[in-house]
Formats: sequence, structure tokens, C-alpha cells
Amino acid sequence: MSIRRTAAILSIAAIAVAACSGSTASTAPSAAASVAASTAASAAPSAAPSTASACKVGTSWFTFQEERYGLRDQPALKAAIEAGGGEYIANDAKNSAETQTTNVENLISQGVNVLVIDAFDSEAILPSVAAATAAGIPVIAYDRLIEDPSVLYLTHDNVEVGRMMAREMLKSVPKGAYAIIKGDKANPNSLFLSDGFNEIIGPSVTSGDIKVAAEQFTDSWDPKNAQTEMDQILTGASNKIDAVLSENDGMAGGVIAALTAQGLDGKVPVTGQDGDAAALNRVALGTQLVDIWKDSSELGTAAGKAALQLCKDKDVSKVAGTAPYTTPGGKTVSSILLKPIPITKDNLNVVLDAKWIDVATLCKGVTPGSVPACP
Repeated sequence: MSIRRTAAILSIAAIAVAACSGSTASTAPSAAASVAASTAASAAPSAAPSTASACKVGTSWFTFQEERYGLRDQPALKAAIEAGGGEYIANDAKNSAETQTTNVENLISQGVNVLVIDAFDSEAILPSVAAATAAGIPVIAYDRLIEDPSVLYLTHDNVEVGRMMAREMLKSVPKGAYAIIKGDKANPNSLFLSDGFNEIIGPSVTSGDIKVAAEQFTDSWDPKNAQTEMDQILTGASNKIDAVLSENDGMAGGVIAALTAQGLDGKVPVTGQDGDAAALNRVALGTQLVDIWKDSSELGTAAGKAALQLCKDKDVSKVAGTAPYTTPGGKTVSSILLKPIPITKDNLNVVLDAKWIDVATLCKGVTPGSVPACP
């Protein structure tokens, strides 16, 4: 049993008591001012719903470290819930399994009808899900899988995200030394993305065309950790790295910082995902090969609508658009998988047309005419 799970089990013991007693103060996120204001405004405890038709949705975010959560996911989720007459409350675990356990306990104590959990540690969160289920509260596993048949798993197809990154990289670098920078080991998405990588580059690894020179998990998906890892990889390989498969945009930024220090930025292609503004700008500049765009506003809206449906009927399998999904652990969960889009220098107009980013931000520092989106 992992240390994270042990800590979570010890902390969850208080949930049953807390759910029957008064509410406790929740933790507001410490991110950008807009994020803090949005979440803190809804974080104060409130009374249990007074009518059967009320819909109070509690959301446990694991971090606001990544740009997308405060800028896209949370506003879309909150707006969808409030548009349907529901109430949104939330807290931020700040990349801590133990804090997330306490935060879920707090949401249960506030009498939520539905829980949306963006899990930091998929194993450590299991006792929290069990506590919610025992209290009759349906759970949406937001963006990250929770291995529990009772949850509704709602995400973009993360294995396909990995395939998309690897396909673009294989087209660009069909032979050579690859470095693979993976996310946090406790997060199932790290493994899903890696599975997608392996499906695409595996045959070339077997044939010897591609050599995996290094492969690292990155604690908390932290860009600084990724930069340190890439520094070490470059030192160990005498800078002879031809491609980097990075599992998200934040880490790609750290990787590119390490490459820049060696004069290799723009020479060694790097992948990423999430559609961060800085990453899309790097695609335009040519220092990042591809950014897999997962419209997290779409994901937040879908989760909000699903939560409203679960307020009326707790059966997760009856939520519109669900399909059975077999987890790596062999469990079957109800799921909704949204489709991502790979963004390269050739189709940056896709994110402009969607008003995801403006031209000035996308094209900052880009030579006019060097890419179609930056005339």
C-alpha cells in the first residue's frame, strides 16, 4: 500500500462523522486572482439543500498549477451548473493527496448532491469515493480515472492524445534518440499517454530506428522538475537527443528551457498537450512541434451537465452519452470520452477561430508569414 493511500485512509476515517455534523471551512485555491475569486466565492460552507429538486455540486480540484483549470475548466463547469439552476462549490488540493482527502470530506459535510473529483492520486482517492458512495452521493471522475465502478469517468481520450503526439513526432523524427518526459507516477493519465506513445513508436523501437535514451516520471507534472530532468538527460547523452515526447505543455516549457540553455531550442522537437497560450505560441515560434488541444471548456460544460442529470437520477449509467469503459484494473465504469485535436504550425487557425487565443498572444515574437496563422 502506498504512503499516499495510507495517509488518505487515515484521514477518511473522520468523514462519516463529519457528514452528519456541521460543515467545515473549505480551502480556496491559491492561483491567479481570477481563479481564487471564482473558487473562494463558493468555498464557504452552506446549509444542506432544502428541497429535493436542489442541486449542489461540490468540486475537488487537485491543482490550479496548470493554466487550463482556472482559465477554462472551472468557469465552464460552474457556468453549466448555474445555468441549470444548481449551486457550485469547490476547493483546491494544491497537488496534495492528503489535502484532497480533507477537501472531499469538507464537501460531503456541506451536503453536496454530486461530487466532481479531479484526482491527484487515483489510489489515495478511493476511500474518499467510497465515503461519498456510502453517503448516497454520485461521483464524476473528472479528467482523471478513478478505478471504481460507481463513478462516471469524464475526460478526453488520453491514450489517443498520446498517439497524436507520437504520430506527429514520428513524422518529424522517424529515426534517432528519444527522451520521454512523463507526468506524475500516481496519475493514470501518465500511463495512458505513455501507452499511446508506445503504440505509435513501439515498432520503430523494436526495429532499432528509435532508441529511447531516457524515460522519466515527473513529480506533480512540475515544469521545474521537467527542466531538471531534461538537463540531466542532455548531460548524460552529451546533448545527443533528437526528440522529446513531453506529456503536457507545462513540462514542455521546462524541457524547452533546458534545450535553450544548450542552444537546442527549435532544433529538438518537443510535444505537449492542454492548449496553454505559451505552448501555442511556442508552436508558432517553432520550439514546440505539436500541442494537443483538449477543449477543457467543453469538458467542464459536459461535467456540469452530467452533474445536473445526476441530481435528478443518481444512476451514472443513465447520463446522456455514456458508454462502458474497461479500466486498466479490469473494472467497468460508465464513461464519456471527448475527442482532442492536434495543433501544429499548419493549423493554428483552429484555435484562433475557436477564440481560444488571440492573434497577438499566439504570434508574439513570430516572424510574420512564417506560419499561416501569423501573416
